[in-house]
Amino acid sequence: MKVLWLTNILFPEPCRMLGLPEPVLGGWMYAGAQELMKAVPDLKLAAAMFYPGNGLRRLDGESMTYYLIPAPADMNAYRKELEPFFREARYAFGPDVVHIHGSEYPHSLAWVNACGAGNTAVSIQGLSSVCAGFYLGGISRRELVKFVTLRDLMRRDTLFAQQRRMKARGRYERELFSKVGHVIGRTAWDRAHAWAMNPEARYHFLHPTLREPFYRSEWDAGACEKHTIFLSQSHYPLKGLHMVAEALPLVLRHYPDARVHVAGPDILSVPAWRRNGYAHYLGKLMERLGVRDRFRWLGRLSAEQMCSQFRKAHIFVCPSMIENESNSLGEAQMVGTPCIAAYAGGMMDSVSHGETGFLYRFEDAELLAMQVCRLFGDMDLCRHVSSRGRRAALARHDRSANAEQLRRIYRDIAGDTANGTDGREGGRKEDSPCSC
Repeated sequence: MKVLWLTNILFPEPCRMLGLPEPVLGGWMYAGAQELMKAVPDLKLAAAMFYPGNGLRRLDGESMTYYLIPAPADMNAYRKELEPFFREARYAFGPDVVHIHGSEYPHSLAWVNACGAGNTAVSIQGLSSVCAGFYLGGISRRELVKFVTLRDLMRRDTLFAQQRRMKARGRYERELFSKVGHVIGRTAWDRAHAWAMNPEARYHFLHPTLREPFYRSEWDAGACEKHTIFLSQSHYPLKGLHMVAEALPLVLRHYPDARVHVAGPDILSVPAWRRNGYAHYLGKLMERLGVRDRFRWLGRLSAEQMCSQFRKAHIFVCPSMIENESNSLGEAQMVGTPCIAAYAGGMMDSVSHGETGFLYRFEDAELLAMQVCRLFGDMDLCRHVSSRGRRAALARHDRSANAEQLRRIYRDIAGDTANGTDGREGGRKEDSPCSC
């Protein structure tokens, strides 16, 4: 079987071949590809992805073929000029199945418009059409207007403009879902939204395979840095850092040495003329609450460095207002770090409250603070949550099982194509024949 992936992340292998820095994000996709090829030796796998170059370029890796497509200047806009590259890559490889990783950006729709959807599945990573409504993280527009910066105005990049761009991407996403016959997802939340957008599409359930280092790292209650909270993202309101700031004074009342470590660049220490509106809002909020000195940004972290931070942390918090299934939450549970997550999106599928972690309503800073203090004060509870969370994550992200499930999905899609259908329930005939 020949399978072609479409991704918006340049994998590590072509990065090395081109002398480019390897990406921090998306490593789980590459890990999944490696496991899939181990499980299915006769599989021929190729990936179409974007690179900083001109013209379509083919690279032959050790076990995969890469079709490199010139990256558009703006990933948020529909780029019709991508369509000839997509047709050329598809024609060159001749796949039995096309697997589009992610629906959030318009290039996914451009592929379907160029090549049809008869043997194509779309994996849900996040849903722009849904997440756009949560983009401002529960902060009122009236409040955020006060923190618009010169940088935001000069770049036309206020939080409101960012939200509008996400809404625009969401319209392309809805059109994409109306055309595809197969959807691959991993939570009850994404299944519900896929069904709402296209009840005729077939839904295939698949847990992600995570990056290799998380399978061999394990949290130790005796070795962690007591009273530290680790967060994996912070750079826009949907991710909820401001709610952790709101909760921290209550935590400090009981644990004066508590501190928060955050992966990613320090958005508060850049010069004022480069600071965006959310950073401006956060800085003022932390100053008002007296907690600015309790937050430390760690910069961009590799998989190994993320593992190290999960092991060091006393607890991991995922405070997002909406998520499909947070890969960082899965990674934390794999390592065994005690976890707290907002009851939002698909995260309740990953956390059994009181057993594999704790859940709280996104806007309830008091409940978040109490749960942090509960874990800080009870190492036996931490060990309980750690062991059960790790056990559940090891089963959920089992590499062999997930690779086998993906093989079955591909055979199902290829079988639908061979039978003259596009995979929609009821055996609907192909609506959009491939132009390749």
